[in-house]
Amino acid sequence: MTSPSNRGAPVSTEPRINDRIRVPEVRLVGPNGEQVGIVRIEDALRLAQEADLDLVEVAAQARPPVCKLMDYGKFKYETAQKARESRRNQQLTVIKEQKLRPKIDPHDYQTKKGHVARFLSHGNKVKVTIMFRGREQSRPELGYRLLQKLAEDVAELGFVESNPKQDGRNMIMVLAPHKNIKPRVVKHDDDDATEADDTASDEA
Repeated sequence: MTSPSNRGAPVSTEPRINDRIRVPEVRLVGPNGEQVGIVRIEDALRLAQEADLDLVEVAAQARPPVCKLMDYGKFKYETAQKARESRRNQQLTVIKEQKLRPKIDPHDYQTKKGHVARFLSHGNKVKVTIMFRGREQSRPELGYRLLQKLAEDVAELGFVESNPKQDGRNMIMVLAPHKNIKPRVVKHDDDDATEADDTASDEA
């Protein structure tokens, strides 16, 4: 039974190494990936010591467990470096939102289109929402045509990732930037001032 003092303790994800491997025998893999075979744990530890390497358990669930001779400190360092590099190369996908009314006037449309174009040029996806009110709900084709027009107007910057679909009183379409468009760093001072306007509903 687990003692009360161990309950809730974090489970270690580190592999067992050297003297922490407590099994009678292991399937040993050499430092270059060569198969040594099944050996007694004492012999595996001796080989690791002679080669100035660590004995690392790489497949604990196997019978017998698989262990490899390696420089564990160097392995951990290189793994951490690769993980950092992978995170650095990942691009955070941000979804912006732009709301329009089906009977938006030409000037407001140009303004809204400009916001959508800017979002796409920064490498962000854009969720475009057409908001229907009252009798407008009986004319969904107005919203559909408006979304189609918007998609065509910004076709150089992005494409329709999710086609227009009805969602209650709204109609939604998602635009995504073309792959050759890389996110640009923008000043947060300017963004804070424009974000509220960009995502605000068109009450006109």
